[in-house]
Amino acid sequence: MPVKLIADSGSTKCEWCLLANGKKKKIFTTGMSPYFLSAEQMIELLQKELLKKIKDVNIDEIYYYGTGLGNPANVVLLKKVLKKVFPVAKKIEANIDLLAAARAVCGHEKGIACILGTGSNSCYYNGKKIMKNSPGLGYVLGDEGSGAYLGKKVVQHFLYNTFDEDLMMRFTNAFNVGANEILEHVYKQPQPNRYLASFAIFLAENRGHYMIENIIEDGLNDFFFTHLYKYRESWLYPISFVGSVAYGFKDVLKNLCDTYELELGKVLKQPMDGLVAYHNE
Repeated sequence: MPVKLIADSGSTKCEWCLLANGKKKKIFTTGMSPYFLSAEQMIELLQKELLKKIKDVNIDEIYYYGTGLGNPANVVLLKKVLKKVFPVAKKIEANIDLLAAARAVCGHEKGIACILGTGSNSCYYNGKKIMKNSPGLGYVLGDEGSGAYLGKKVVQHFLYNTFDEDLMMRFTNAFNVGANEILEHVYKQPQPNRYLASFAIFLAENRGHYMIENIIEDGLNDFFFTHLYKYRESWLYPISFVGSVAYGFKDVLKNLCDTYELELGKVLKQPMDGLVAYHNE
């Protein structure tokens, strides 16, 4: 059996899984985005954080899924980086995170695969490759149903004083921030999408309140209406999800699927276990 290394990388964290001799070993390193790191920086990162934990293992196949790989130039760059670090590897693949989600939840079957994490994305997958993708517009213009989208709604309700007195107090106790600090982070600090997404936890921690339930349902419904409605295949194949938001609110996803007469497939918090199953076949 060939020794395989699978990676699922965001820009801040990367999960690796080594498949050797019928055993799995998971390793976490700093994430790698070709938009933010040079080839030399990525090589140094892998040598420091990954190679030390898989000493004396010859990797035969590498399947890397990550951020920034929608750009073909970044795919070429990342493959060169991996080849430099793992010179004996016979096979190296570098693919977008959306394909990771599709392979994790659909395997070799047809289906709709969705990501609901900090951001959101979706595609129709024919069992081999992505055939259709509803355009992702990022957290400013899009990312419906994502952590950033839901977190933005929470912040709006707080800043506009829309929450009732109870929720206003709960928000203040949970985050202890005011309008100036929030606006400073959103408009002047780096990665405002991640900052906004951090407020989505408020929804998970206050389930049952009608205002909270409305934000969750409306936000996820926006994703269904804006994206899933665009695929004719949504009514033909299961709709599956990957991501912390999807996993945390899977009861709402089930209700929305029932409402729209869609079939809910798998809901995974992370794609890695599904990717291991896919690449172990």
